[in-house]
Amino acid sequence: MSSMTQTPASFTGNLAPKPTASDLLRSSSNGVSGVPLKALGRAQLGARMRNFSITARVRKVKKHEYPWPEDPDLNVKGGVLSHLSPFKPLKEKPKPVTLDFEKPLMDLQKKIIDVQKMANETGLDFSDQIISLENKYQQALKDLYTHLTPIQRVNIARHPNRPTFLDHVFNITEKFVELHGDRAGYDDPAVVTGLGTINGRSYMFMGHQKGRNTKENIKRNFGMPTPHGYRKALRMMYYADHHGFPIITFIDTPGAYADLKSEELGQGEAIAQNLRTMFGLKVPIVSIVMGEGGSGGALAIGCANKLLMLENAVFYVASPEACAAILWKSAKASPKAAEKLKITAKELTKLQIADGIIPEPLGGAHADPYWTSQQIKTAILESMDELVKMDTETLLKHRAQKFRKLGGFQEGVPIDPKRKVNMKKKDKSIVPISKTSESELRDEVEKLKTQILEASKSSVEHPGTGLKEMMEKLKREIDYEYDEAAKALGMQDKILMLREEVAKARNHNDQLAHPALKEKIDHLKDEFDKNLPSAPNYPNLKYKLGMLKELSKASNLTKKSTTRDELKLEINKRFSEFMDRPDVKQKIETLKAEIASSGVSNIDSKPELKEKVSQMSGELESEFKAVLNSMGLQVVPSDSEALAKINAFDEEVNMTIDDLVNSSYLKERIELLKTEVEKAGSRPDEDSKSKIQVLQAEIKQAITEAISFPELKEKYERLAAEILETTKPSVGSNGSSGDENTEDSQVNVNLEANRSFV
Repeated sequence: MSSMTQTPASFTGNLAPKPTASDLLRSSSNGVSGVPLKALGRAQLGARMRNFSITARVRKVKKHEYPWPEDPDLNVKGGVLSHLSPFKPLKEKPKPVTLDFEKPLMDLQKKIIDVQKMANETGLDFSDQIISLENKYQQALKDLYTHLTPIQRVNIARHPNRPTFLDHVFNITEKFVELHGDRAGYDDPAVVTGLGTINGRSYMFMGHQKGRNTKENIKRNFGMPTPHGYRKALRMMYYADHHGFPIITFIDTPGAYADLKSEELGQGEAIAQNLRTMFGLKVPIVSIVMGEGGSGGALAIGCANKLLMLENAVFYVASPEACAAILWKSAKASPKAAEKLKITAKELTKLQIADGIIPEPLGGAHADPYWTSQQIKTAILESMDELVKMDTETLLKHRAQKFRKLGGFQEGVPIDPKRKVNMKKKDKSIVPISKTSESELRDEVEKLKTQILEASKSSVEHPGTGLKEMMEKLKREIDYEYDEAAKALGMQDKILMLREEVAKARNHNDQLAHPALKEKIDHLKDEFDKNLPSAPNYPNLKYKLGMLKELSKASNLTKKSTTRDELKLEINKRFSEFMDRPDVKQKIETLKAEIASSGVSNIDSKPELKEKVSQMSGELESEFKAVLNSMGLQVVPSDSEALAKINAFDEEVNMTIDDLVNSSYLKERIELLKTEVEKAGSRPDEDSKSKIQVLQAEIKQAITEAISFPELKEKYERLAAEILETTKPSVGSNGSSGDENTEDSQVNVNLEANRSFV
């Protein structure tokens, strides 16, 4: 548009001193060009104008090339497109940015560069090594980008070199004209709108525009729109709806700009207007999430018939960092938050929030922006071909139903029964119902006892699985009996109320340590135990408790038996390895040869050979004892008196531990530990882990102190000294060592086999 400049006007006569400079500089649209409005009014009232003259000088400017330039710059990629927008190709290529999880790939890439450099410097052929490294790199790249975690996809969506809205628009359109302004005084650069053509069909494009470097990001406000940006988009929506242009929106924003000025200008109201308007537009709308879609700032241009997402794009109501700061009080928990939020394209498509996934090249969209743009173009054309076939009413219903079906319920449409069941909170029965009669239960227990007895007398495998199942069954039966006893004693309501109180208190730390709650539990327990013998089903309960106790003992014996068998196998294995040692074999073969060369049939007739056999047997015995000692085992003679002493001491230690476990202090610690483990679940946090570890350490310390009483310690040392005294090798008159063997809790080692070669 031509511009006009004015030089000071020269006046003569009576009018010369009256006009002011401000009058002369007023817009010519409100009066005669260069003539003050005051002077014009006075002239109409009869004032006389004498010697009036105006001079002006017009500045020449370059003719505006609109809409298409006649001579586009052929060196600029995009041709005429670059002349129709302030968005120009960067003079410098963006610096490569390596994300943390991509560092192993960079190491491989560096190796490839080093090998190529070495080949160039030395002139040697390293093509095989280079091809091998490149294959490794491609495989590593594929493995990495096909198993990305949600937080890694968030980092890719925020990549500084990720192609922007205008990058994609210039790659997929033949012509594009950017349209500016919200007609309310401002043009927000964070939102770009314009008309473009794809395959000859016109579309209205609008989207969030981020910068490609720091300078552009500051100018574009890092892709965070103000209310002016949303009102500009709203104006273009009305324009497209009026002229029948399908709308394509591109979403890539952390969220709407949340500063004080934006709030004063009505940020929330601008977003709400867009949401309401988009549901009434009579043209097809397709939205592409190309980076990160944050909260209402993304949804303000995202109420579409089809919502498509790039493979590594994310769409969320709150960023992982914000969610982690709210729930876990630390932004460091953002990987966990990203996983829980379900914000990736794959998860949102599964939830039917997104309607499709647009593939990206390995390495992200920034690895090949043009290829990514062509995938977007294909997806847009496919979606538009489907939507343009719908009439206006069907199109509006399609858009409304897309959003109405989100979530668990939808008016007028029955819910899938499976989904409906999963939505309900399942009521866990506190006590299972008994289904086994007492006689059947007694028969099953007796049968199991017989199996355990037979297994202990022979090499038959112990019925471990059946024993465990029976114990679980008995526990359920006992719970049922306790419940029936509580009903008969009229204490069921009290127990249920206390359970609810404990369940509510679980939201707080150390709920059982609260004196009032602990006192209630102890008081109710004492009352129940006191009245329990008067319950009608007390005999059944007592009998089942007795059966459970017997099976528990059998289970412990089974575990001990299994441990003993495993120990025997390990000792036999070590003995075979010992006898297969080259030095042992050589000693035995040498002695065999010497015996064979002597020609005697009985070594007793030759004292020298007998002495050598005895000496070698003692050496081998000592060496194998050292092997057993390295396993933490002590060889003791099969002395019935020693065995009795060991068993008596073992029983005394067990009684001491049982007394300690039944003490009030340790019971309280164990109950606290059970509660913490139950509250922590399968994935405990750091606080729960530390509490569990502290309680475990306290329990272990208490047991250690119990078995470290001076009396027990003194008995242990005295018993150990007696056993060590008896383990000293004693050689009989015939020069042979005694057999060492133990049974049950002892180690059974027979060293007499060392002399089998004679």
